[in-house]
Amino acid sequence: MKFKVSSGLNIAASSWGLESDPLVILLHGGGQTRHAWGETGQKLSQSGFHVIALDLRGHGDSDWHPNGEYGIDNYKKDIVCILEELNKPAAFIGASLGGMTSLSIAGDKQLKEMCWSLVMVDIGLYPNLEGSQEIVDFMHSGSEGFETIEEAAEAVSSYLPHRKRPRDNRGLEKNLRLKNDGRYYWHWDPRFLDSRPKDMTEDYRKRQKDFALGVETPTLLIKGAMSNILTPKEVEDFLEIIKHSEFVEIKDAAHMVAGDRNDIFAAEAIDFLENHSPLKEN
Repeated sequence: MKFKVSSGLNIAASSWGLESDPLVILLHGGGQTRHAWGETGQKLSQSGFHVIALDLRGHGDSDWHPNGEYGIDNYKKDIVCILEELNKPAAFIGASLGGMTSLSIAGDKQLKEMCWSLVMVDIGLYPNLEGSQEIVDFMHSGSEGFETIEEAAEAVSSYLPHRKRPRDNRGLEKNLRLKNDGRYYWHWDPRFLDSRPKDMTEDYRKRQKDFALGVETPTLLIKGAMSNILTPKEVEDFLEIIKHSEFVEIKDAAHMVAGDRNDIFAAEAIDFLENHSPLKEN
């Protein structure tokens, strides 16, 4: 399915569950696609939630912006437009970039009615700069593409040595696109990386902190124990500002928590949402 937003872009989505159930929006991290949430979406729907996973603009099967506009505010506008079309509030589960975008909605006093719960997945008010630079370096490393899917899989395996390599690469194929030159490229607009410096300015950090101060909805912060993006310092800062937040750390998981330990991650998210949903009987 696709949503056409106010910018004119088409935003791709996958959905699970009944439309009459409480809505949960899944937002992936930078450089990922909605397919990162496949297992999570199914488990949430089986627990009685209507789940929609989106490809952020410039990622996966969503349109690329003609002028390369990929700031947090741009993603925010797209999602608000989709929520207005759906005409119901949502719980947000956002990983990394998706979490920062979710925070900008949940903490916006003009939009607070749109969010009934917030789950931040391995991201605080903003990412640890050193850790996030490692991700950016990895993303840049694939700029020339890969000769085969196997070569791309090897690159991922080297970058994520803690994760058991899958027996086949069918899941990885969804994160790649085959271009006319016969090479495979990551499924996102390369200009996405150009927006990152703008989103790391002091002005950006102040705005994110202001949004955090405005969060009133039930909030859960999930950390991968091996993460270098959400360090203990970022956790401390987050819990100090959003004092009502719950916090969970998942062992044997790094920044890609939902992919590293989906069993534990999904169980924690479901338990939290079931406890806080205003639309479900507990």
